[in-house]
Amino acid sequence: RNNYAIQHMEFSQTTSSNDILQKAEEVKINVPWGHIAGKWWGPKHIRPIVCLHGWQDNAGTFDTLIPHLPPHMSYLSLDLPGHGLSSWIPDGMFYHSGDYLYMLLLIMKQHKWERISLMAHSLGSILSFSFSSLFPEKVDLFIGIDALKPHIRPITIVPELIRGLVSSYIVADERNRDKSEPPSYTYEEMVEKLHLATNKSIDRESCKYLLARNIKPSTKSPGKFYFSRDSRLKSYYYGYVSQELNLLLAKQIRAPYLFIKASNSTFYEDKKYFDECIEVLQQSPVFEFHTVEGSHHVHLNEPTKVSGLIADFINKYRPTEQTSDL
Repeated sequence: RNNYAIQHMEFSQTTSSNDILQKAEEVKINVPWGHIAGKWWGPKHIRPIVCLHGWQDNAGTFDTLIPHLPPHMSYLSLDLPGHGLSSWIPDGMFYHSGDYLYMLLLIMKQHKWERISLMAHSLGSILSFSFSSLFPEKVDLFIGIDALKPHIRPITIVPELIRGLVSSYIVADERNRDKSEPPSYTYEEMVEKLHLATNKSIDRESCKYLLARNIKPSTKSPGKFYFSRDSRLKSYYYGYVSQELNLLLAKQIRAPYLFIKASNSTFYEDKKYFDECIEVLQQSPVFEFHTVEGSHHVHLNEPTKVSGLIADFINKYRPTEQTSDL
């Protein structure tokens, strides 16, 4: 028996005009430190497109988009460790990008996937950029939304950034070990907090998709809730890389790659670094770059602004006639 098999659980309902992608089934993937939670959309016999969310978001970020995508395909939207309904890493440990790259390799090995297809947003897109470069032979399709690559920080501020991350991490880790409940709020207050915390990138109407996997009822204040993700994620360590390394990584990506930039979102770094990387990527005949009008969470707020581009890309590189062989 495979101790790490995907466990399929109860169904959750999503409104859609596409009958096949109306339902997402909750799944758990056992891993050495606990489990990875996720939502499986579409046929079970098809190797899915693995969907990775942004920092402090969760699998719900793709709830509104996936029902608009090709129904011949399957989609597995995951909660990264410490996020959503997934297990936290052990006390005393530090969240790092390398952990999430390892998670992808582990899932591939457990389910005997020789290759993986990726669709990702923000942090998930950065992770997928790195994975697609480091393991180019393992990736057959990559869709990235509104974060291109590891960001460049002025080298003079990096020591202080790391110092601050480690210091705040100690505080968060101690709180976890004390089992102290975080501050609690009414549901309406949670919506407002999430909306404002993302600089209004997530519409109030869209907050429910993330809150469904991100809050728990307070044991101290009836009728109130607290954010249930691991607070150590606030001190997540991305790692700091040079632009020279980023450009090398870009050159190594071989898979068909669609990148979508939201027009009303920041570049998170000096735009010249973004432009230089795009220039390298555009040397590949299977790279596509599009800009759409919207916020950083445009895929969640206004999914039809990106769904056409993504559907065309999937149909081109993982068409119906190929699925039976995967």
